[in-house]
Amino acid sequence: MATDPDTDAPADDRFVRVTDRETLETEGQAVVSEDGQAIALFHHEGEVFAVDNRCPHMGFPLSRGSIEDGILTCHWHHARFELEAGDTFDIWADDVRTFPVELREDGVYLDPDPPSDVDPATHWRNRLADGLHENLSLVMAKAVIGLDEQDEGFHTPVETAVNFGTRYREMGWGRGLTTLGCMANLYDEVGGRDKRRAMFVGVREVADETAGEPPRFQQYAFENRDLSKARLKQWFRDCVEVRDRDGAERVLLTAIGNLPREDVADILFTAATDSLYLNNGHSLDFVNKAFETLEHVGWEDHADAALASTLDQLTGATRSEELSSWRQPVDIAELCFDAHDLLPDLVAAGAGQEWTRPDDFVETLLGDDPERIVDALTDAVRKGATTEQLSDAVARAASRRLAYFATNNEFGDWNTVHHTLSYANAVHRATAKTDATELYRGCFDAAMSVYLDRFLNQPRAPVPTPGESDRDPVDVREDLLSCFDEQGSVNRAASLVSEHFDAGGDPADLKRTLGRGLLREDVGFHTLQNVEAGFQRYDALVADPTTDELEKRLALVAPARYMAAHFPTRRSAEQTFSIATRLHQGERLHEVE
Repeated sequence: MATDPDTDAPADDRFVRVTDRETLETEGQAVVSEDGQAIALFHHEGEVFAVDNRCPHMGFPLSRGSIEDGILTCHWHHARFELEAGDTFDIWADDVRTFPVELREDGVYLDPDPPSDVDPATHWRNRLADGLHENLSLVMAKAVIGLDEQDEGFHTPVETAVNFGTRYREMGWGRGLTTLGCMANLYDEVGGRDKRRAMFVGVREVADETAGEPPRFQQYAFENRDLSKARLKQWFRDCVEVRDRDGAERVLLTAIGNLPREDVADILFTAATDSLYLNNGHSLDFVNKAFETLEHVGWEDHADAALASTLDQLTGATRSEELSSWRQPVDIAELCFDAHDLLPDLVAAGAGQEWTRPDDFVETLLGDDPERIVDALTDAVRKGATTEQLSDAVARAASRRLAYFATNNEFGDWNTVHHTLSYANAVHRATAKTDATELYRGCFDAAMSVYLDRFLNQPRAPVPTPGESDRDPVDVREDLLSCFDEQGSVNRAASLVSEHFDAGGDPADLKRTLGRGLLREDVGFHTLQNVEAGFQRYDALVADPTTDELEKRLALVAPARYMAAHFPTRRSAEQTFSIATRLHQGERLHEVE
């Protein structure tokens, strides 16, 4: 708003003359350019106001809008702004920047670069919070881009979304926060602007899952700080067994306050394997993802809320021993529980021994005899196999099950083999967080799920064998992205991944290409999980010098086939991200298609 023209205060050198007073009063508005920015001047109710001429929503010229009763309305999407200070009535639009104006005898002056009350980083943090609260995709995309420009492109979005997701969803940790954790894990694997896309996907999924949900009210720890790990562990397991979420939460919060994180992991993963394959494998996977997300945002400030939010995944879970598929025609649930009972003696027998995975071990796990599979696992523990070794072997089998998935199965069965891989990979990842012997139980659960999936490899899909290629790996990667533009190019995607290895391409480049293909789509939760698991399996296999070349390839062939089966999508989220990017670059969307 303009200051009093009759003031005796000395002129401010920051102000520049932009137009004469009579012309502005006559025409009612004007657009001027200062320091490369278009500024709209309005004469309204006897006063002069100056605002950024770009609507903060999608860049439409506000000079083409209208003013009534001190409200400026953009005529593209009808965003409304309080004219004097620029505050918006519509949270999806953002506030418009205003400029101080002085009316002097020789014309209208304005300050083209006034100091801001809020620094850019704070502004974008606030806008990210607005986007999460209102589930506004474009606002979240703009905020992620803006924060990245302020060198806050990773930690701030992840931490903000963790705080929001654990607070505003009564049922706690679900697909939204798990997606966020997946994106945080993939962040360093994807390139360039895809890092921003990963953060956009993560925060968007948290907002979507919490939208319309009641908030979660956290319990509090016991005052007694002298409780042993053994006592807390037993109490926690008992509470989970009888589905007492509140009791389990108080015990868990006490453990977090009293015990080192590896002991907390022991307690949680033990309860997650007391019953079989909880929630089709999601429960243990979500708990593991909560731990991995804490590695990104910090244990001290976030462990209470993050881990407590996972408890519905334990106390409210479907237990596979309750399902007919685990009881008939073979009671594989009983086979698992019998093996669990043997574990103390098996572990004692294997103490001090070193186990080497037999060449046919993974193929045994892919067989059709559940008793033989259980015998192979128990024999491995008896001979000294660690939880890391055994879970890795089972995860190899699960990867093969996905890589060999036959496309003559029903489409929904892609997720059947996916769930097994996601669970097996989570068990393997959990072994890095605790040495609890109870994680052996997760290996038996995962192996029985691999067994149940056996018909989905009848027949096995053809998998390319290692060979040679004289093609440029760049061309192979371009073909792979094009492959994802065509529905059902499952086997071609597998061939291109294998050819990239044959051509001597860098696996990091291949991962970035797969990441590019993933993040441009309207991907479902399982697809995001699947690609993350594939990358993690590949890294684990590369770290093992005994892994052969085909096994390494299969880890990336599997997610490539899964992606090709589910792509392309409408890519509406990519359109939103593209709009946010173009607006950030100053493009005029209302003029250019």
